[in-house]
Amino acid sequence: MINQKHYVEYLLSTPFNYTCTNLADHLEGVSHEVVNDFLRQERLRPRQLWELVHGRIDDGREAFLIVDDSVHDKRYSRFMEVVRFQYSGAEHRVIKGIGVVSLVHSNGQAGDFYPIDYRVYAPEVDHKSKNDHFREMFTHAVESKGLKARTILFDAWYASAGNLKAIHRRRWTFFTTLKSNRLVSLSPAEGYLHLDEVGWTPERGEHGVIVKLKEVPFQVRLFKLVAQNGDIDWVITNDLDETLTTQVAQNANDVRWQVEELHRGLKQLTGSEKCQCRSGRAQPNHLACGYHAWVSLKVSAQELGQTLYPVKAALFTDYLRAELAHPRVPACSSP
Repeated sequence: MINQKHYVEYLLSTPFNYTCTNLADHLEGVSHEVVNDFLRQERLRPRQLWELVHGRIDDGREAFLIVDDSVHDKRYSRFMEVVRFQYSGAEHRVIKGIGVVSLVHSNGQAGDFYPIDYRVYAPEVDHKSKNDHFREMFTHAVESKGLKARTILFDAWYASAGNLKAIHRRRWTFFTTLKSNRLVSLSPAEGYLHLDEVGWTPERGEHGVIVKLKEVPFQVRLFKLVAQNGDIDWVITNDLDETLTTQVAQNANDVRWQVEELHRGLKQLTGSEKCQCRSGRAQPNHLACGYHAWVSLKVSAQELGQTLYPVKAALFTDYLRAELAHPRVPACSSP
C-alpha cells in the first residue's frame, strides 16, 4: 500500500521524474496501479494545508494575506480532466493547463511566508470563477482561521469592484495594482479620468492622492510607483490615513511577489506540473501533495537557515560524491 506520506516523500526525493511508474519502480512491493489508485481514490483537501502550517506562521496585525493564481503547464496533455485553455502570466499567452489560486500568509519579511489555502480553477466542474475562489478563501480565512492579519495584497486581476467591496465590508485593508484602463475621479466636477491623465505634484508623489474608483462606493488612495526602468505600477488602498506614504505602498507591492516565489518553487521543486494522470481527482491530489512537499522543504530550510533550493539540491550530494569516487559508468578510453 501507499499513503500520502510516501507520495510526498517521493516528490521531495526524485530529481526529475514524478510519474507513478517511476515511484513504483523504486518502492518495493508497490505497483503502478497501486500508486495510480492512491491518486484517483484519495480526497485530499486544502484544509489539510492549513493543518500543516497554522502553528508555523508568524501572525500579527502587521502580517499580510496574498492572493494570486498560477497555471500548471499541461500543454502536451490530450485527455486530462480539469485541464483547460487559459492565460499564463509566465508564458504571456494562452496555454493548456490547470489553474490554481493560492492564498499565502506572510509576516512581511523576506522568505517568511506559507501557503494557507488554495483552490483548483475548474469552472466546468464547480462553476466558480477565479474571483469566486478569491472571495471564498478570503471569507474562510476571516471567519474560520482566527488570523490577526488585517491586510490583503493582490494584483489587478482580482481588483474587481465586487472583491474590493467584499474586503472593505470586512474592515480589512487592501493594496492592489490596477490596470491602466481603470477610471478614477479626483472630484465630482472633474468626472472620470484614465490613470495616466491624473496630474502628479510632489505632494501626491509622496503621499498618493484620494480618488473615487468607478463602480466602487468608497474612496481609495492612489499611488504611482515608477520602477528604475520606467515601468509604472498603479496601486490603490482603502487606507486613507494622511501619513501613508508611497514607500508603504511600495513595500506592500514588494511583499506581494512572495506568492510568485511559492508558485515557482512548487513547479521547480515538487513536480507540481509533472503528474501524467488523467483523472480529475488525481491531478488535485497530486497538487495537494505538492503543497505538502513545499511546506516540508520550507520547514527544513528554516531550520537550516537556508532557502529551499539548496535544501533540495543537498539531497543528491551524497549520490554525486559516491559516483565521482566510484563511478558505475566510467569514462571509456581509446581502443
